Amino acid sequence: MQISTSNSESMVLARKKVECLLRVGEEVLPQVEEFKYLRILFTIVVKKELSWKARLSIYRPIYVPILAYGHRRWVMTERTRLRIQAAKMNFLRRVAGLNLRERDAFWTPPLRGVPDISLREEASWLAQDEFKAYAVAAGSGDAEEPMDIVVNVIDQNDNKPIFVQDIFLGEVAEASPKNFDVIQVVAKDLDEENSYNSDLRYSILSQEPKLPSNDLFVINPVTGFIRVNAGGLDREKYPKYTLEVQAADMEGNGLTGVAKVILTVTDSNDNAPAFTQSSYEASVAENKADVQIMKMMVTDGDEPHSPAWNAKFKIISGDPEGLFSVKTGPNKQEGILSTAKGLDFEKNNKHTLLVAVENEVPFALPLPTATATVVVKVEDVNEAPIFDPLEKLVSKREDLAVDSDVVQYTASDPDTARNQNVMYRIIRDPAGWLEVDKTTGLIKVKNAMDRESTFVKDDKYTALIGAYDNDEVPATGTGTLVIQLEDVNDNAPIIEERTIRVCNKESTPHLLSVTDKDGPGYGSPYSVSLQGTSKSNWTARMNDSKTGIILNLATQLDSGQYTVVLRVSDRQGLEQDSTVQATVCDCTGAEVRCKDRVAAGTDLSLILGVLGGILFLLMVVLLLLLLARRRRGVKKEPLLQDTDVRDNIFYYDEEGGGEDDQDYDLGVLHRGLDNRPEVFRNDVVPNFMPAPQYQPRPANPEEIGNFIDHNLKAADNDPQSPPYDSLLVFDYEGGGSESGSLSSLNSSNSGDQDYECLSEWGPRFKKLADMYGGGEDDML
Repeated sequence: MQISTSNSESMVLARKKVECLLRVGEEVLPQVEEFKYLRILFTIVVKKELSWKARLSIYRPIYVPILAYGHRRWVMTERTRLRIQAAKMNFLRRVAGLNLRERDAFWTPPLRGVPDISLREEASWLAQDEFKAYAVAAGSGDAEEPMDIVVNVIDQNDNKPIFVQDIFLGEVAEASPKNFDVIQVVAKDLDEENSYNSDLRYSILSQEPKLPSNDLFVINPVTGFIRVNAGGLDREKYPKYTLEVQAADMEGNGLTGVAKVILTVTDSNDNAPAFTQSSYEASVAENKADVQIMKMMVTDGDEPHSPAWNAKFKIISGDPEGLFSVKTGPNKQEGILSTAKGLDFEKNNKHTLLVAVENEVPFALPLPTATATVVVKVEDVNEAPIFDPLEKLVSKREDLAVDSDVVQYTASDPDTARNQNVMYRIIRDPAGWLEVDKTTGLIKVKNAMDRESTFVKDDKYTALIGAYDNDEVPATGTGTLVIQLEDVNDNAPIIEERTIRVCNKESTPHLLSVTDKDGPGYGSPYSVSLQGTSKSNWTARMNDSKTGIILNLATQLDSGQYTVVLRVSDRQGLEQDSTVQATVCDCTGAEVRCKDRVAAGTDLSLILGVLGGILFLLMVVLLLLLLARRRRGVKKEPLLQDTDVRDNIFYYDEEGGGEDDQDYDLGVLHRGLDNRPEVFRNDVVPNFMPAPQYQPRPANPEEIGNFIDHNLKAADNDPQSPPYDSLLVFDYEGGGSESGSLSSLNSSNSGDQDYECLSEWGPRFKKLADMYGGGEDDML
């Protein structure tokens, strides 16, 4: 075919502009964006996807004439015809997705000037076609006006139904009721829609397996829904069914297509869990919560580890107080029974429970619920006595006399069946003020109490009282005793400042603070008076608030140190003398500058005499030490001669020796604990008791006595100060000693032993000399 390049142009139909060079021989056809052909305007850009009908409208008026261009000069051969057919099918395949069998129309170009139309339409996608026919006279142009030709295509049943899937997969629960829709199958027919040729009917051809019945499933012939037709589905026996279904057109009388449907039977809760035993029995000690009592196993015929298989337990009777709990074990097939609270043997020594088991999901069918009877026996244990109340508050005066009754604090033993005695002891008494009667629980004052003690917090003193029974393994209960100490006026006011410095000329007054350890009712206002020689040299008065003393030098004194005695009393007249060490300096006014600190009135000869006395005492001590050392260096004559050999008799130069000369096995002392592994030795710091508080060293020398007494009491009651209480158990040492019995040492006079020498060994052997050598004991 020859193309006239002068009369030809090129254009690309696309959604966007595309550059394309079409070369014919050596020339390039110009590319245009639009052109008109057969009164139809074609543009370069197509703004939307063209339908297959629009594409065919391009095929008929454009593509076919182009193929037939210059047909007047063609000599149609079979090869040419096949090439034209291949070109047409390539176009149709692209625009409509049709193959040769499904092509719209095959048009053979007119030969020899005579229109020859051969059509084969498929009604599946084109029911009607319209086109124009032209009559052309050779060499004369158009012979007549174009003629419209309309071709109506009549459908034939030449397409069999085709299922959209070759294999359909579905699931059906084994407990599905009758007429339950399982799955829908769908088939398509390419013949004319809504016509007799495409009217499909569905049916089931076969079922595998055919058990328990051959008609377990039916299919809706019109919609294709497969539903359950009968009961008997059992996943445990028949877990899968295969159905062969058929679709036929012409209302089931035409062409047919087949497909397979595989239905998997899923598990339903159609098997109730059952206990492996109908009754259980166990025992548990009383007073223990969250203790596992037993495990109850169950079985279930449903699919393992599915919600229909997993067990769930509950107590349905026998536990009105909520003393027990039951939960599912990790394997989901056991129930674990435990105590939710501590059981009381004295209240109820046996509990009978009814435990039921279900699944995590409800039963698919009406099924009975399995139950089991559980008998739990409570074991009696020795319980500690219980104080009532656990914390007892009493109010007492702090000056309550020693050996006075504080309160009777008793406990009761919950083990009523054991008939045990309850005894009492002090567990924690930080200040050591109390003692308790062992049998009655009466608490008395052991040492004087003091509200102002460091062991008292917010006027309250706390002690821990213990009550224990007389069981083989005693149990101890504790109660807290809180004593509210009522304040009494037992502390005189004291002066805080004990040293001052003043000038001996025009001195400024000093303000001294006064404190009282007692409460507000026994404190300020205070009063003060000077005592002794201080009256003539000093003045003292209370300040306006009556809480401080204004001390001032009344006369000019020589520089030195002076002791000022002040007697201070509280509002109830309780008084105490306090001393203030005043350093008087030779200066004037408020700025104190001391040049020397030699005490006024102190005789130099007296000081030298004191120093001489001290030196004399030191010399006497040194002389005594030298004499003692010299006496220690003198060698004493031994009581026994070195040549004197006696069995098992040793002599020493000084007291305290002997242990290093013999090899003793001290391990035998611990064999008692080795034979008693159930007894433990507590030789560690009892850290559950608070350490007492020790008072710091007071600045006032007059308080030294109280300071020592208080800290001695604190050290005596300090639980963290060694030695600690230790439990030492020594077992029976056994028999068969190689040394024989001590009964062989008798006072018989028989034998050839001479015991007269015992009297020469000194006073340490006097008793033996009297027993065996004759002496004072023989005279009795």
